[in-house]
Amino acid sequence: MRKHFLALACLLVGGSALPASSALAQTKEKTIVVEVSNEGAQARVDAPVTLALGVLDLPFEARSAVVRHDGRDIPSQLDDLSGDRRADELAFVADFPAGSTKTFSVTFSSAKSAATYPSRVYADLFIADHRKGNHQRATSITVPGTSDIYSMVVPHGPMLESELVGYRLYFNEKQTPDIYGKFHKGLELEACRFYPSDEQLAKGFGDDVLRVFDSCGPGALKGWDGERATHVTPVDTRTERVVARGPVRAIAEIVDAGWQYQGRELNMTTRYTLYAGHRDLHVEVWFAERLADELFCTGVQDIKGSLSFSDHQGLVGCWGTDWPVNDTVKYAKETVGLGTYVPQRYVRREAKDKANYLYLIGAPNEWGFDYYTTFTSRKETFGYATPEAWFAYLRTWKEELEKPLKLRIRN
Repeated sequence: MRKHFLALACLLVGGSALPASSALAQTKEKTIVVEVSNEGAQARVDAPVTLALGVLDLPFEARSAVVRHDGRDIPSQLDDLSGDRRADELAFVADFPAGSTKTFSVTFSSAKSAATYPSRVYADLFIADHRKGNHQRATSITVPGTSDIYSMVVPHGPMLESELVGYRLYFNEKQTPDIYGKFHKGLELEACRFYPSDEQLAKGFGDDVLRVFDSCGPGALKGWDGERATHVTPVDTRTERVVARGPVRAIAEIVDAGWQYQGRELNMTTRYTLYAGHRDLHVEVWFAERLADELFCTGVQDIKGSLSFSDHQGLVGCWGTDWPVNDTVKYAKETVGLGTYVPQRYVRREAKDKANYLYLIGAPNEWGFDYYTTFTSRKETFGYATPEAWFAYLRTWKEELEKPLKLRIRN
């Protein structure tokens, strides 16, 4: 009996060891070398670097990755952008002096990693529980286009934050980015969810700094009826979701299915990406079918009494002061600068309506287009104090966007 027991014990021990050994043997890795060059005349700080996994010809599914430069780990993230639970893209940020080239090694692995990096961004979305106050975190919410869910989500849509700024995307036909300005760099939205308490305000938290009304705020995509910007309605369904939560970039999307617009039914996805160390959103818009002659528009809100700026080649900005909310007793007026840049190939002409400074956008026979939007709050201790300084920054910002980093990959 004892011999049988010992044999069984040995079998069990061996059996438990084999899968771990087998799993270890099956782990696959591949390292590539990436050369990144900044050919511009300006130094780039926290410049985004992205690698699409589909073009790397990896012989396995990448479940983790490590980026290194000069023997030091660089915080990075693998993102599933398509929603199929497989990583599509690797992202990291790095500093590049003017005219410089840096070499990074990137090791992809088929095994998941427990390694984490301190997050420099934040993204979230909550379903409101007004009875108990215990809001529930959500990843994606889809509703019929006729549903009014604006007050049922916190803070009225997905929020994205970097150390410099915060945004939220309205969950209604406006789909406008609203903005959160800060006194000091740091992440605040997880604690206050866009609505700081009196105690948090006393500690130096920022707050909502713009009342967007029916405008495009900073860079909302709108329709165009020939005279003014229009909201994204009617639609069959509207989906808003958080795609990536960090540590180096936050991503949210809005999906409008069955948008009845200019004689067609459009299925449109709008993606908003905010990188660590950045105040600008990259806005990517694409459709299920190629576009025809549809015209869209975006730009910046005409804040009451604002100063405006345009280079007439895709860049528009403004600087103005107004009440950020209806409560003019508890809250003071806020001064903000807004800016939007549309690549010239998509610009059809400039336009002005009652609420906005705009560019009309067209992309015939293309699947979509992209553009960028940004803002500053006068309360920032690290920002821009005058409209002249802000408009000068917008010109530099556009120059950087038009001269992206150059990547060269060696397997």
